[in-house]
Amino acid sequence: MTESDNGQQSLTDRKYSRVLGLDFGSKTVGVAVSDPLRLTAQGVEIIRRKSENKLRQTLARISELASDYQAEAIVLGFPRNMNATIGERAKATIEFKAMVERRTSLPVILWDERLTTVAADQVMDETGVRDHKKYVDEIAAMLILQGYLDRTNAGLPVPEVNIDEE
Repeated sequence: MTESDNGQQSLTDRKYSRVLGLDFGSKTVGVAVSDPLRLTAQGVEIIRRKSENKLRQTLARISELASDYQAEAIVLGFPRNMNATIGERAKATIEFKAMVERRTSLPVILWDERLTTVAADQVMDETGVRDHKKYVDEIAAMLILQGYLDRTNAGLPVPEVNIDEE
């Protein structure tokens, strides 16, 4: 598998491999997976934990899912503030990215997730889902992953996410 520095692979090198999408929150992680052709994202589950700092079981579950789906990469939503600054949630995401990389040995690509939760809420409103809290993280993970898939399938480079304070 050849991969550029920003996480994009050539189309010929990525036949029939999956990518996981993650929406990392303070007590949940929404998980999505691509189909083997990397055309569509499907929701998998929401990993819940009792405390924000209890990540061992969360990381074990992500590693298990990556193995089960034979994922070759992970796309992790990066919650930059609307004014492009990096807040506490984004800093926690950077730390989580390093943990996931260590645990899975897979490349983790940060993807700007601004407004994905808003979009997830809109999807649920339009489809008549009443219990938004039950599904929002999984749908947000699907939207994060679908954005990545759409961009790479269009042959466009994956934008690098600058994790330095601005």
